[in-house]
Amino acid sequence: MDRAALAWVAVAMFAVAPPLFAEQTGGDTTAVGDWSVAADLNITLTQNAYSDNWAGSELGAISWALNHNALAQSQLTDKLHTKNTLRLAFGQTHSQRVDEKDGTKYWDRPSKSTDIVDLETVLRFTYGWFVDPFAAGRAETQFLDETDAGRKRYLNPVKLTESVGIARVFIKEDSREWTARLGTAFRQHIDRDVLDEVSQTRETVTVNDGGVDFVTEFRTPLADDRITFTSRLQAYKALFSSEDEDSPSEDWAATDLEWQNTFTASITPYLMVNLYLEFLYDKEIVDDVRFKETLSLGFTFKLI
Repeated sequence: MDRAALAWVAVAMFAVAPPLFAEQTGGDTTAVGDWSVAADLNITLTQNAYSDNWAGSELGAISWALNHNALAQSQLTDKLHTKNTLRLAFGQTHSQRVDEKDGTKYWDRPSKSTDIVDLETVLRFTYGWFVDPFAAGRAETQFLDETDAGRKRYLNPVKLTESVGIARVFIKEDSREWTARLGTAFRQHIDRDVLDEVSQTRETVTVNDGGVDFVTEFRTPLADDRITFTSRLQAYKALFSSEDEDSPSEDWAATDLEWQNTFTASITPYLMVNLYLEFLYDKEIVDDVRFKETLSLGFTFKLI
């Protein structure tokens, strides 16, 4: 089975499973006009050091990461619900190196370990039907783009997604929620100040595409509310792309998969353990499933 088929199998599993929990489903519990707002900030730090006479090749390192998550949702009117999410993350790793000439240790320039800016707004029209019409917009970028050795670019590249379609809330409780939506989406990938190797000039490169987008999100407490599990699965199938005019490759037509899973355990009100697992598949980048895992212990602060 190829990877595109695996992506759609995962989508099917998420789409079929929610009805099994339909008996737990409730409507939007927030009163009309009231806002449900939550925000937290956490920082994690890892450090190790060795004496100059340490027997071995180990070197010192310091890693830190700052994460911010915010959620604001409201039943604006009897017929309109809004959900807004913001995720910010930035981290670096500072490592020691050994000078090849005299063998002394020095600290190299820091390298990025994580960099995320992700903002999404979803408007859902609650007419009481089996499914709700929705309209959504999402902006994804990063704080610092270091892919070009000749120039640092901030908030680049940018991916914008606009989608409309149908959505359904399978579970809606104070601590548990399961939603899914399916629709038509249009995306713009904007890369600023791209260097042309031939002319040595810089220009903004924009790629536009459109297709079918499926997103499902799940959140639930575990272990007697000591752990919170959140999961977000997105599958996107492009049906047309501006790249089709400039390149003979059909990689843009392959299904993109993004699956994010987070386990958060609160040890104390200010100390938490966080496990983040992410699976990505984008044939235009690499024809294989990419995997990211982050396990961190750090301080957390509930801002709201």
